[in-house]
Formats: sequence, structure tokens, C-alpha cells
Amino acid sequence: MTEQTARPAVVVGTDGSAESCRAVEFAASEAALRGAPLRIVHAFVWPYYRVRLGPPEYGPADGGLRAAAERILTEATKVALDVVPEVSVGTALVTGAPAQVLLAEAQQAELLVVGNRGLGGFTGLLVGSVGVQMAAHAACPVVVVREPASATPGDGGVRPVVVGVDESPVSGPAVDFAFREADLRGTDLVAVRAWTRPRTTGPGDRVPVGYDREAMHRAEGRALSEALAGYRQRYPSVSVVEQVVRGHAGRIFVDASAGAELLVVGSRGRGGFRGLLLGSVSQAAIHHAHCSVAVVHPRR
Repeated sequence: MTEQTARPAVVVGTDGSAESCRAVEFAASEAALRGAPLRIVHAFVWPYYRVRLGPPEYGPADGGLRAAAERILTEATKVALDVVPEVSVGTALVTGAPAQVLLAEAQQAELLVVGNRGLGGFTGLLVGSVGVQMAAHAACPVVVVREPASATPGDGGVRPVVVGVDESPVSGPAVDFAFREADLRGTDLVAVRAWTRPRTTGPGDRVPVGYDREAMHRAEGRALSEALAGYRQRYPSVSVVEQVVRGHAGRIFVDASAGAELLVVGSRGRGGFRGLLLGSVSQAAIHHAHCSVAVVHPRR
């Protein structure tokens, strides 16, 4: 296996499934755009079960669980190089459960990419449990590559990056990430702000009866423009479209993702395995968006 370079890599998990192959394609293109190495990781859980890892006693020399896992990495490397021949690829076969392995990898990664389903999971889940855990707990931004996969970065398409903007502490890192992604891709950024009712000053305050919705809409628009001002200066080449929509944020962001290349959201779940995995908006995005979804936490 090749070693990961000292520079933070774009890390992608693979299990040989079609979903993880799409994740490898996305990650390879993303690494090329960022000028970062690509690290392809396969979690090898079989040593925990104390089973034979090498070739069977009367089987072929290239048989066995370890050889099968190494073939998964070899095939994933081929997939990556088919997409971006010049990308620097490293691979790792790491003993452990997928969530455990990828969370550890995320500690030093620039970006973590996962497929929206793996080979396991419970019937009926729209996104595999590993994808949800990574989006909730990884120390770096996470992209969940959804099916059908969005266009690979830098393919010359004109689909925009969409970002949800609000006043929470996690919104800033998400907006910065979205501006950078739009800048790398040379595409537009659509910044969407959702609102449902006038903001109040305390838990006991009541929404005024007969409030002026048009005035509130204009106020929300001003708040959106103010939130984007500093990022516009930092990324002057990015063309920004501002949208203010009244309604539930999760539904609005999902609707806005139709025709997009990437949807970017922050996560304000409680964090930690004892709390909520993700905020409701992030949950709606990774389960229902029409394109791949980036979930961005403040760097931990």
C-alpha cells in the first residue's frame, strides 16, 4: 500500500459498491481541483472475527478475504485514475469498522467523501448509517455523494453550488466552503435564506398579529446580503444569486438543490454520540436532496 502524504488529503471510503465507486469518482475530481492528494480507504473488519484472512488451504493463491479487500482498493484506484489520470492516489487497508475508521481518517483530512449507501444498512434507510455518522461527527467537511451522482467537479457544466444561509454559528463555515467550491468549479453560487416568521427577542415573546410579510421579506433579504458581504470580497470571481424564501428551511434547500451540482449546509445538531446526529435541515438535505450534499461543521 502506498503511504499518505503529509499534506491533508481528500479521503474517500470504499467498499466496492456502485455507490462507493461514484464517491471515488467525485473525490478524485475534487482532489484534482484542490491540488490535494487522494486517499482511498477500505475498512477491514474481518480480523475482529478471527477468521482466516489469507488464501484458503485448497483454494487459489490470490483468494481469501485480505486479497479481496486489496482488490477493492486496486479497482477503486483504477476508477479514480480513469477520471483524473494526474491525481496522486494513496490507499489504505485499515482494520476496523467503517464508521470508526473513517472518523479517525477525518481527523487529518481536508475533505471526507462517502457514498449515500454502502453494502450494509437497514432496509428503508435513504442514506446508509455510515454516511449519516460521518455527516454528523466527522472533524472535517463531509460530502455525501447521492444517487444519481451530480456532475463531477470541473466537468465544464454550468450547474451552481447551492448553500443554505442563516444566523447560526455553523452557517459561516458552510458559506465559506460553498464560496470556495463555486470558485474552484468556476460556477455560480446560489445563496438561499429561509424564514417562517418574524424573529423574536426572547422565549416568551409572541409573534405580532398581522405583521407585514413584505417588510419581513425585505428584512431577511438585507440580512442575507450582509451575511454574504465579506465572502463576496474574498471570492470576487464568484457570481452570487441571492434567494429569500418563506417556508421550512429543509424543504426549501432540498427544492433549491434541483439542478445543482452541490448543496452545502451547516449542521447544528447537538453533536456527540449522546446527542442528535444531525440538525433537521441537514437530515433533510442528505436524505432528500437532488444532488450531492456537503455538511460542514466548524473545525473541531
